Amino acid sequence: MNTSITASRQPWNKGKQVGQRAPLRLRDIWAIRVRLQLAEKARDLALFNLAIDSKLRACDLVKLRVRDVAHGDHVSSRAIVMQQKTLRPVQFEITEQTRTALEAWMQRAQLRSENFLFPSRLSSSDHLSTRQYARIVKVWATSISLDPSAYGTHTLRRTKASLIYRRTKNLRAVQLLLGHTKLESTVRYLGIEVNDALEIAEQTEV
Repeated sequence: MNTSITASRQPWNKGKQVGQRAPLRLRDIWAIRVRLQLAEKARDLALFNLAIDSKLRACDLVKLRVRDVAHGDHVSSRAIVMQQKTLRPVQFEITEQTRTALEAWMQRAQLRSENFLFPSRLSSSDHLSTRQYARIVKVWATSISLDPSAYGTHTLRRTKASLIYRRTKNLRAVQLLLGHTKLESTVRYLGIEVNDALEIAEQTEV
């Protein structure tokens, strides 16, 4: 083996942060939300709120059409979409504040039923790309003085799921909300450790 070639190779992740992206805390969510509201960034506010509520992967979120979440000018309280990764449907809730933000964005952008919910501003794409979405997430993190390298699109997917788990310890519910086919995937995704399991056991009287 040519040792000079081997020595010159560097790990693909050198200098990059890998592993699970941290979910946002409640104070982070509200800090970002308030900044977007004050800046009157209707698209970003709608995108941020829906990303948290839907818990969708980036590839599914950016491809949503108006008809997926709304009937006419009114956004539904629940929606269902087919996941690109698993080819299985997943349902999600749309809270009142998210519905309000989406309706304001749809009206401002004059979106119709068949339109993508988040059209791209680039002529080369019909809808926001996952790469563009990832950049937007880092801008949000930076705006409230978080380290952008520690946050990504999966941050938004994990945020509400993590909060639900912490409050309820109901893994099956979180599995359904994330659209995971296996419970083990949910355990890994949430980063549940032995201490979490022991805390649950300690709170269970027999």
